[in-house]
Formats: sequence, C-alpha cells, structure tokens
Amino acid sequence: MSGLATTLCGVPLRNPLVAAAGTAGYGPELAEVVPASTFGAIVTKSITPESRTGNPPWRVVDLPAGMFNAIGLANVGLDRFMTDVVPELAALDTVVIGSIAGHTLEDFATVAAGFADPSAESIRLVEVNVSCPNTATGRLFGDDPVLLADVVAAVVERLAGTPVLVKLSPGSAGVPDLAEIAVRSGAAGVTLANTMPAMAIDPETRRSRIGRASGGLSGPAVHPIAVRLVHETRRRFEEASLTAAIVGLGGVLSWKDAAEFVLVGADAVGIGTGLFVDPRLPRRIVRGLDSWVRRQRVAGIRDLQGAVES
Repeated sequence: MSGLATTLCGVPLRNPLVAAAGTAGYGPELAEVVPASTFGAIVTKSITPESRTGNPPWRVVDLPAGMFNAIGLANVGLDRFMTDVVPELAALDTVVIGSIAGHTLEDFATVAAGFADPSAESIRLVEVNVSCPNTATGRLFGDDPVLLADVVAAVVERLAGTPVLVKLSPGSAGVPDLAEIAVRSGAAGVTLANTMPAMAIDPETRRSRIGRASGGLSGPAVHPIAVRLVHETRRRFEEASLTAAIVGLGGVLSWKDAAEFVLVGADAVGIGTGLFVDPRLPRRIVRGLDSWVRRQRVAGIRDLQGAVES
C-alpha cells in the first residue's frame, strides 16, 4: 500500500495511522494483539519522572457518546521505562513516538533528557502531553501561552534534534493560537486533540461514574470538534507561513473518519478509543483508506492532504 506512505515531521511512515498514547500500552503490548506493522507509528504511554499508580477506579466507563476515562497518567516512571521498555521498542516494526508528561517544567525536561539518551534511539519522535484532563496539573502547561512556550523550548533543547509534537486539549481557548506558539517555540507539529474535559454522574449513587469528579471524553462525540480544530490550525499555519505537522486525533472509528482528518490538513491520523472497541479496526481503516486513495485517482494520500473544498 505504497499509496498510503507519508511523512510525519520528516520521519517516513508506511501509512498515516498512529496508535494514540495511552491506548497501546508502552507499545510492545499492542503488538501482541495487532501487528505493529499495521500502524504508521505507535505512541507510548505518557512517561513522568516518577512512577504513578494513577486515579482510583473506576477509570474507564462507556457513555452513549463514547468513552469516559480518568486514567491519571499511570506509568512505570522514567527509570523503569528506560531499563525495561526501551530495549523492546527497537523490535517493533513501526515508528515509535515517545510521550512525555509532568507537573513541572523540570519534569518535562528530565524525561526529555532521558529520551535523548543514545539507548533510546528507537524513539524517532516525541509527543509532549500538556493536555491531560485527568490530573490536577495535566492542562497547566497547555492552557497558559507563556508556560507552553517555556516547556516546549526546554524539551526541544534537551532532545537535540528529535522532532517534537505538542498534544493540545480541545477544551483550551484559542487552540490555533496555542499551536502557533508551540511551533514558534521549537515544536515540529501538534497533535489535535486530547480527550474533551467532561463529567458523568450516576443518579442512583449521586457520584461521579469514575474515580474522580471529572475526566476525559473520547470517541464519536468529539470527532467533529477535532476535525474543526485541525482545519482551523492548518489554516493558521498557512497564514503564518509555518511548516508544521498535525496529527488529527479524536473519534476515528472508520476510514471515513480518518479521511476527514486528511482532507482538512492532517499529516497523520491517531486512533485511540477505536482500539478498545475492536483491535482489528486499524486493519479495516488502512484498507479503506487505500481504496479511497485509488478511487480518488491520485498517486498517494499526500495528494489529498488539505484538499477539502470549502
């Protein structure tokens, strides 16, 4: 399916489909269910300097509009990730994107320095998660333009050449503005978007349906929102003469959902909730995209990027 070949921040991908952070374990776990070669890239769980147990249960519940979760950045921490996980990443037959999270600028810088170690050369790109709605400080750096610029600059400096994507929240004000700030601060692109901050209450218990008051909504309900954000941000990049990548993420359950992101200007397309719905879904999406490209009578999917008529 060479017609699906593309690039993300200069890194070649066999196809534009990216397994989103937090939905593929650290990477090797997903490969036990779906071949890594199904994806153009796989994003690891977000890594913090310290290990985190995450939020109390329940952490994931179904809603009519999609999936509601509050995992809370549960992960093994940087040291164990480097010793136990990184050696296995090189065996994955796909591009690996490492994900960074933290509560302070120093947290982000510390993990970035770890990812820059020669032992982690299998991490070809890095995604900076400044938009988690499931912790007390998860969106601190993604909502404040000054803090966003500072954290992006610090991460870029320590990664010394590894391309950086910044994952923003659909709940932030002025997402295109924040995306431009991230790119001007050194990021090679953005991921749009994380889960939508939301709440769900059980009327019988009068309590939140998850282990904290609020969490993040993903799935079909957020797809049109994410499509709009990608469209507006791509237009902003063009107006500002910025060459930057966009990963469209939110509610991709079919090839048509993925194609929408491509048409409004996404370089790659993330899939998250869909992996929980059906682990075989990525194969069908890739086949559907390939058939779509052929029907459009173009040489490859890159010819359709940003080709929406409006």
